[in-house]
Formats: sequence, structure tokens, C-alpha cells
Amino acid sequence: MGKVGKIARRTFLVGAAAVAGGVAFGVYKVRTPYENPLKDGLADGAATFNPWVIIDSEKVTLIGPHGDKGQGVAHVQAALIAEELDIELDQVETSFGKPDKAYWNRALSADGVPFRSTDTSFAAEATRSVMSGVAKLLGLQITGGSSAVPDSFVKLREAGAVARETLKLAASNVSGVPVAQLTTAHGAVQLPDGTELKYTELAAEAATLEPVMDIKLRDPSEWRMLGKPMQRLDMIAKSTGTQEYGIDVEVEGAVHATVVCNPRKGGALTNYDASAAKEMRGVKAIVEVTGGVAVVADNTWRAIQAAQAIDFEWGGAPYPAEQDGHWEAVARSFNDDQLDKQWRDEGDAGAKIVQEGAAIEVEYRVPYVAHQPLEPMNATVLVENDNVTVWTGHQIPVMLQQQVAAITGHDPEQVDLVNRYMGGSFGHRLEFEQVKLAAEVANQMRGTPVKLTYSREEDFAHDFTRHIGMARAKGAVKDGKVVAADLQIAMPSVVVSQMGRVGLNIPGPDTQIAAGAWDVPYTLDNYRMRAYRVPELAPVSSWRSVGASAGGFFFDCMLDELIHEAGADPLEERIRLMGNPVARKVLEAVGEMSGWGSPLAAGKGRGVAFVESFGVPTAEVIEVTNTEDGIKIDKVWVAADVGRVLDPVNFENLVQGGVVFALGHAINSEITYSDGMAEQVNYWDAEGMRMYQCPEIFVKGLENAPKIRGIGEPPVPPAAPALANAIFAATGQRIRELPLYHHIDFL
Repeated sequence: MGKVGKIARRTFLVGAAAVAGGVAFGVYKVRTPYENPLKDGLADGAATFNPWVIIDSEKVTLIGPHGDKGQGVAHVQAALIAEELDIELDQVETSFGKPDKAYWNRALSADGVPFRSTDTSFAAEATRSVMSGVAKLLGLQITGGSSAVPDSFVKLREAGAVARETLKLAASNVSGVPVAQLTTAHGAVQLPDGTELKYTELAAEAATLEPVMDIKLRDPSEWRMLGKPMQRLDMIAKSTGTQEYGIDVEVEGAVHATVVCNPRKGGALTNYDASAAKEMRGVKAIVEVTGGVAVVADNTWRAIQAAQAIDFEWGGAPYPAEQDGHWEAVARSFNDDQLDKQWRDEGDAGAKIVQEGAAIEVEYRVPYVAHQPLEPMNATVLVENDNVTVWTGHQIPVMLQQQVAAITGHDPEQVDLVNRYMGGSFGHRLEFEQVKLAAEVANQMRGTPVKLTYSREEDFAHDFTRHIGMARAKGAVKDGKVVAADLQIAMPSVVVSQMGRVGLNIPGPDTQIAAGAWDVPYTLDNYRMRAYRVPELAPVSSWRSVGASAGGFFFDCMLDELIHEAGADPLEERIRLMGNPVARKVLEAVGEMSGWGSPLAAGKGRGVAFVESFGVPTAEVIEVTNTEDGIKIDKVWVAADVGRVLDPVNFENLVQGGVVFALGHAINSEITYSDGMAEQVNYWDAEGMRMYQCPEIFVKGLENAPKIRGIGEPPVPPAAPALANAIFAATGQRIRELPLYHHIDFL
């Protein structure tokens, strides 16, 4: 880039970020790195080279600040550092570290800008730079949006390389051998004569040195671990039941608590009678909290039993009491006053549809859906006069500190989070409610650790679900091709609801209303896509793949219907329309994997779907059999391009898990409201996929994309439309509403 381009870029960065952040700051502030938080309290003789590596005389500790909720990110963070550090994973300890702005996420903000992932124009790149600068200044440490790997890929390898080169310099100082003659392997610096100086032996000398910043990352052809099958660090513990999660925390002197809050989310507590509960065995206290009460007892079971003995009088819900009212509010929002943004307007879709005649004019719906992580929501909190300690698994550590401090009156820096492995999240552990309620109780019992655990029923009642949504679609075909499409989507804003709960006002259109539908890489000569913002209804939150789980269903099902009306092949027409070569190869790969076009037995059908989410083009083919007793899902083929597959085993597991998760929800799961309360109260009301229902799942990871991406969420959005399209191919029945069980039976 020339000098003029650099100046223009910097000016845009500073000016736009000042507007976004509400404060003025310069390029220097954006570029200035945070202090290494590992220096605080560093023991004598221990060395830290950056926020991710500590070495002392006993051990090597690698810091992986992204939270692990089952996706294996603790392992991959360690592997990224160890690859360049030249150390084996069985030679290190790992830690999530303490919350710190130094661990700000460098990748997540790029997916929040209103540009397609393939757009590398000046405006797109400048906006990404602005958002990255804002994220850096906010110290936005967050695990989400399938961003852990793209955030970590370069910086953690650099951390390992800096540590390696500094240790080599320490070895040179100790041995007198020039650095150029030294090599490293297996956690040691190797001298030309074969002598090995272990990293732990060099820690004291390395601690006296400035980190060596002149490094060169190794070419992937030299990788020892990355790109090859690995056994995750948590595999043995999880296989033997010894992995410790937040719910396994045991603190000496702790009491146990649970909460009951107004099941009409956001409604008030008007009165309650806890006289019977107070007399029950083990009960220590009944304390009021926001929206309800907490029962404190000597164990969790007794706390939950006592909570069930309390009589409550609750206020009404601040949203429609009945489910029909929610749908009516969504349907009313297709008007100019509610238009959030017109995201696509290529050609003249309206005129072309009138000219050729509408081949379809249909409506689609997706329901509220719960997160349902297996580990119950929990947090252990100890409030003391000078500090607060929180033990839990969470995805936004720095913001958690702020939320707790606002309750206890401490400074955020006085809140110490001991982050733990999470037994699932799917977006649920981006929220703070269980931690805030635990802090409320602990603040009333200072000096006593309080371990708060939700009952499963309380979790369902107070989950901030996936958004409800509706789409209206029209389109035209001509000469065996799709020539026009008009898609309108209405749903509440996930961003407004979720960020509003932490006191943040996010201006501008919500990209998640249109995700999976506006950013499709198809080249349609006539395509209009409009997003309408529904006034806030029941509170909603990020759910695995967020808006793309709905938008992908809407767009791909619409496209499949148009292709059918055109008389074209579902896969071939998608490939013809695909304007992005990386995405086209994904479609071609899934077609080859599935034997698309080969004959099928009677009663069988195949459906294909393509959705891009978080920059990952993902295509799925599902094969089903229409039996006398219902639909049987036989096989699923998935192709996705993440730029670089770091661990083929974990990649396959994440894709397979995402498909099972998505299919179970597509078939069975929803949250509906009656009298302002969620009607579904436990897993039996919102079943996932049963073992006997699980199909064979075949996975292929492609590496053609120019940027590395994460795979935790992208397998989810294509599953529901691929299944709906397969059911149509097998039965002739179009299903335009989730969950599918309302319209067809499944084996």
C-alpha cells in the first residue's frame, strides 16, 4: 500500500473508531500492546515472555485464555504454542489464565461488520480495522462466534516462537555457544555436542532477558503436530469422568444455593410464603434476589427441595402471554417502519418476478429454542471486603468481572475469576444471570462461599432462547433456471436483547437478523433481501450459529423450491449460481462424497443445502427413507472449508456433533409461551436426537479459503434445510416450519 493509502486508512481508523467508541484516541493507543499480566506475582527465577507462556524451574505453563465448552479449544491453544516452542504436550501444564484485556479477541469483530466475508474492498477492510481497534480498546476477551482458532492461530504461534528464541538466547549466555548453532526439541535447547539444556533449567537466566521479538514462524510443511491427528489433552479426563467443571468446584466452608425467579421472564416478584421451606432439613437461609428468592442450604438437593415448597405470587410478563401473540407481533413487522436494513438489492427482483410470474410465494417460520447445556448453570462466589472470587465456566471473563463488581461494590480488578471447563454452552454461557444471582446471595453472606446451581426447570424457565423468526419469499424461474428471488425476514434483535442486559447500546442494523441470507455467495442477477426488526418480545440470546440458524433455513429452502419449480437439479443449479470459487468447490465436494445423482431405492430422497456462517462455506447432503412409521435419516455428508484444518480428528468430531445438535433441534425442539411462561420445562419437552436416530455422518475439510476459520458453529445452519429438502425429495411434502415433527413423523 502506498503512503497515501496508509494515511487514508489511518485517518478512517481513528475517526470512525472515535465515533463508535464515543471517545477520541489515536493510532498509537490502538497499536500499544497491553502489559503482560503474567508479570504480576511472578515467582523469583520464573520467566514469562508474553501473556501466554510461563516457565519456572519445575514446569512449563501455557495460557489458553479462550474458554473450553467442549469444542477442544484448550487443547488447540496449547498445541499452537507448543508447535513453535518445540515442546511436547505431555511436558506442559495448561491454564485459562486470569481475565485480562491483553487477551482481547482479534478475530470476532471482523464477522460483525456489514460486509461479506469475501469482500476485501477498502471500505470493508477499513471497517474491520476500526472494529478491531474498538475491540482492542475495550479489551474484549471473549470466546464465541467460532473465533477462537482464527484469533489464536498467529498470535499463539508467535508467543511460542518468542519464548523459543529467548530460551535459545539464555542457553547461549549460559553455554557460550552462538545462538545460530543452537536448536530446540522436546522442551530443551540442544547444543552442537548433543548436550540438552531443559527449558526449566534456563528459566532463571531467561527471566533476566528482554523477549526476543525477531522471529519467523515455521512453514506448515515443518509442523510436527498441527494439521495431523492429535489426542486432545482433556480426552483421558473426560473418558474417565475425572474432568472437573464449574459444577465440581468444592470450596471449604461453602453453602449451597438455588434460585426461583419469576417464570415470566422480566416479571416482578409480588409476594411469597417461605414458612414451610424455612423449616425443612438443611435450610440455612431464604434471601431475596432480583426477580425472586434464593434458598441457601447445606447441599444442593435440599436447597432445590425447599425452593419447591415456597408459594409465590408473580407479576405478569413484559411480552405477549400467549405464543400466538408472539407470532402476531412478528407478522406485523413486515412494514417500512420496522425495516432494519435492505441488505441486498441486485438487479430488480420485484420487476423480474412480475415479468415472469411468481413461481413461489411462501412463508417460513423458526421458533424460540433453548440452549440446553448438559452441565447445569452454576457459579461459586466468595465475597470478602477487599476482593471477590468467582469459580465458574464463562465465555466473557472481563465483562463478568464488571457485572459482579457492579453488584458487590468492588472494583472490577478486585474480582478474581477462576475459569473452568464448561459442560456445554451453545451460547448460554455468554450470559451472566447465574453468576449475578450467586453474587447477590454471596454479597449478603460475606465471608462465606456460596455455590449456586440452577435446577433444570429453572434453566428452561429462564433461558434466553434463540430468536423467533419468520420469512416471506417470492421468486421467479425461466428456461430451467432461477432468475429472481425476494426474501424478507422479520425477527427481534439478538444484539439489542443480549447487549442490553449488560448495559450496552449497540447502534445500527443487526447483522444477525439477516445472517445466512444476505451474505450468501450466490450470484443472482435479481436478488433483494430485507430485514425487519420485531419489537422486543421474550428476551433472546446467541444460540449456536446465531442468526444463520434461521436465515440459512429461510434462504436455502426458498432456493430449493425455486430450483424445483425451474425443473433443474438441486445441486447443479446451486453450483451454477455459486459466484465464489471456494464455496463452489465445497458444493462440488459434497456432491462427490454423497454420490449425488446416483439412483436411489424407492422411498428414499436426498436433499442438499449450503450456508455460509462465520466465513465458513458449508454444504450438506442428507439422505432419508420414507417408511410406514415415519422418516428415517440414513446418512449425512458434510464439506466445509476453514482454510486450514489444525486437527483432523477434532474437526470431524465438531462437525459430526454440530450435525447431531442441529438435526435434533430441527426435528423436536422449541420453546412456546403460555400465560407468559415457557411451556417446556425439561429435556423430555425438547428432545435432542436419540442414539438410534443418529445417521452415519461423513466429513471432509477443505483448505482452499485464504483465511483460517473456526468450525464449531458452521455445521449447524445447513442441517435443517438439507433435511427439509430431503423430506420433500422422498415424500413430495414441503415443510416450511421448524420443528419438523409438527408436520411429519420420525423414526
